Amino acid sequence: MTDWQARLRQLPVEEWAPLLDENSRLPGPRANTALAAAFAIVADEPVLAALRSRDDEFTAMCAATAYGARANESEYAAAALRAASDGRWRVREGVAMGLQLLGDRDFDRVADIVTVWAESEDPLVQRAAVAAICEPRLLRSPASAAVAVRVCQRTTDLVAQRPASQRRGTDVRTLRQALGYGWSVAVAADPAPGLAAFLTLDASDADVAWIIAENRKKKRLSALL
Repeated sequence: MTDWQARLRQLPVEEWAPLLDENSRLPGPRANTALAAAFAIVADEPVLAALRSRDDEFTAMCAATAYGARANESEYAAAALRAASDGRWRVREGVAMGLQLLGDRDFDRVADIVTVWAESEDPLVQRAAVAAICEPRLLRSPASAAVAVRVCQRTTDLVAQRPASQRRGTDVRTLRQALGYGWSVAVAADPAPGLAAFLTLDASDADVAWIIAENRKKKRLSALL
């Protein structure tokens, strides 16, 4: 990532778009996330403004990563929230990546954001909260692990409260997929309280049972169980 930061800093703004296009790795299964993260760190408001008219998927992903990384500022927090429900999954992933970059330097701010987003009516915003906070490098203390557990618990509860007609929707299934691994990350960060919360999940609910089963398959959790 540091190499990409250096390359971006050496280029005038008008040459950033060609660099993104040439190195996005799209179309392909894996976008250049290192470049997206470097963009989020290096790009300033003039750069974001210059590229705002471009709506190709990789540029939009880079911008979303930058919004998340700057979500400690209200303007960017609002932009990150909008991007969290974008129809393109790479753009949504960019938001989570950006929030994790913010969490590296200001975990408390990210904790506040994901706690609020977990209450959203939009399952894609809830999914962004889960994906952002369930990152091992951010969960290095009991307090930070507790935030991840609370976000997983709340969003799982909200899945269970949805009527069956809503649960078949793509957005809810996207949230469920994130919860299918997020719990294992949260629990592994501080096993005793994490397991206590995980073991209270209601397996009689079909979607919650799926979330439980998927997490039990993860080595980080299966070793604890």
